[in-house]
Amino acid sequence: MPQEIRELDPTTVERIAAGEVVERPASVVKELVENSLDADASRVRVAVESGGTESIRVSDDGIGMDERALERAVRQHTTSKIRDIDDLEGGLATLGFRGEALHAIGAVSRLTITSRPRDGGADRGAKLTVEGGDVGTVRPAGCPVGTTVEVDDLFYNVPARRKYLAQEATEFAHVNSVTTAYALANPDVAVALEHGGREVFATTGRGDLEATVLDVYGREVAEAMIEIDGAAVPEGPLEDVSGLVSHPETNRASREYLSTYVNGRFVTADAVREAVIEAYGGQIASDRYPFAVLFVEVDPALVDVNVHPRKMEVRFADAEGVREQITAAVEDALRREGGLRTRAPRGQSAPEQTEIAPGDRADGRPDRGDETDSTAADTHSEGGRSSTAGDHDSDNERSMTPSEAPSDGGLSTETSNDGPTESVGTPSGDRTGTAESSQPSHNNSQPEPAEQTDDRPESPDRTPEREGSADGTSGRSGSTVETPAVTATEQRRFGDDDPEMQSFDSLPSMRVLGQIEDSYVVAETDDGLVLIDQHAADERINYERLREQFLGETTTQVLADSVEIELTARESALFAQFTEALSRLGFQAERIDDRTIEVRTVPALIAEAGGPALVRDVLSSFVERDSDAAGTVEAVADELLADLACYPSVTANTSLTDGSVVSLLEALADCENPYACPHGRPVLIEIDTDEIEARFERDYPGHG
Repeated sequence: MPQEIRELDPTTVERIAAGEVVERPASVVKELVENSLDADASRVRVAVESGGTESIRVSDDGIGMDERALERAVRQHTTSKIRDIDDLEGGLATLGFRGEALHAIGAVSRLTITSRPRDGGADRGAKLTVEGGDVGTVRPAGCPVGTTVEVDDLFYNVPARRKYLAQEATEFAHVNSVTTAYALANPDVAVALEHGGREVFATTGRGDLEATVLDVYGREVAEAMIEIDGAAVPEGPLEDVSGLVSHPETNRASREYLSTYVNGRFVTADAVREAVIEAYGGQIASDRYPFAVLFVEVDPALVDVNVHPRKMEVRFADAEGVREQITAAVEDALRREGGLRTRAPRGQSAPEQTEIAPGDRADGRPDRGDETDSTAADTHSEGGRSSTAGDHDSDNERSMTPSEAPSDGGLSTETSNDGPTESVGTPSGDRTGTAESSQPSHNNSQPEPAEQTDDRPESPDRTPEREGSADGTSGRSGSTVETPAVTATEQRRFGDDDPEMQSFDSLPSMRVLGQIEDSYVVAETDDGLVLIDQHAADERINYERLREQFLGETTTQVLADSVEIELTARESALFAQFTEALSRLGFQAERIDDRTIEVRTVPALIAEAGGPALVRDVLSSFVERDSDAAGTVEAVADELLADLACYPSVTANTSLTDGSVVSLLEALADCENPYACPHGRPVLIEIDTDEIEARFERDYPGHG
């Protein structure tokens, strides 16, 4: 029997509609802070409990409301910000305009509004309560000038919606991000954020954007910010581009710190964000993101802000023109401050060091003109690093300031069961439990490639383990890496003799033919050809070895000198929530002050590859994973191992001997999953004979 179509009752409709505006506590904070800013507030304080799931309180010193205005404010589609559709289409001067925020919030919570108008000489204010959509009576109340909105028990009457709220730390991370975004957008407003009675950050409201960045992100980030010169913006749809962006070396693994604003409105417009990232080019890895506080001004008629109920997305009439202007403005700022390196040797980022004289080679050496092509393989030593293509800065490499280098020299190994410790200073081949020791032997004899084009994620605060002094040492205090001397005649190169068919346990039998671009192994099988991504293959091998070590016993390394790490306000709040989880991974750290932690031990597996500052990325991973505590730790550990597997893996653009390729394939065949790297990319691609014949059109009519 067909189901009867019926009209929903008003209460149900209200609660469904409220879900479009109020998705989580951060949605409530966003709407209320926007109201405060629209009310000409000079001070805004946000205080939440349990990540905002239990209570949210936003107070301001704005123009306030009298009893009549207060009663109207909680009705649906009532607003003082627009009059009709003409105001909406002609461009908005306010952050809010829909007239449904307070109504929607009141429908799914216990809402209390207390307000007193700034003008009119009222000696007292008024209070109104709304519970699950039921509006109470306006009553007199003693309160200061301005408005205070309290939201308790969010989604108490929508159990299904409340059930799917994330853990407290995740919800507060979103609240923190929203509050931070509006604090940065309004440096002339004093914005403060509390969680559980503890102040997370507070800005001065003195109109200084750099001081505001210092308040919310800390000194390390503030000192790395570069000002954008609006005069350098080319002609286009945008009237102005201004703000701050970070030096490439100061970045994070999350987009959380890309704060972009259109006509003062905090948005996540792809056209704006992607343009900022594009400006950095190969200066930061593809999975790293800069800090940015970017303001763009555009004719309101050329941008549509009425795209989504949460007003987080906008649509530009000329999105491509917007991208070009923003990219040019950010590139100019980075180049002016030496942050954008084109042909300069890696690691030299001061303005005077980025200048290349006419005739200079790409690697920074004078062009003598009498060098043959063979000299291109000569090395240019930058702290012992082999480099022949300084003009090809890869996505996965960057220079590092001394302050970022991990101070983990003179490490000692300590097991979780308080077993004996051993000093670290032995050759790398003798160490166990480190990412370095998991490196297959075929890698050790290979020269460092001049250019890397693989997709290895880059930890922001690690010293590349292949960088060292000219005498072959690692360049790390208290730790040396011995590289055995291997002559070119110890293993034959491809083409010396006819290759033999090799058999493997979980891979097809194949005859190795050679390499393409020193990155992909080409092999012949009985059914056609196989192409193997050598980096992805080695990454899978290292990942499974690391995972086996990690699951066997969590081994930590005690830092000879503990390392102090400065955190942003968001990271500091996460640290308070995940200290125990960090300890389970092997990070022993404690808080020194509100924004600084002291790291004393790190997981042995990352001691060489990641360094103590990797704790920042681990904290972000906890939030992004967002599941039960045990499951989150396991997922983050697995993600961490997948990233660490990249560091010792053979890279693209590395010439291999046939013997080392066979060793690689044998190790790959022993893996549980030899067909994909830990990040999901394919390791090998098979092209059968039928496909080859089809590509050569050998099936045309009449062909024998």
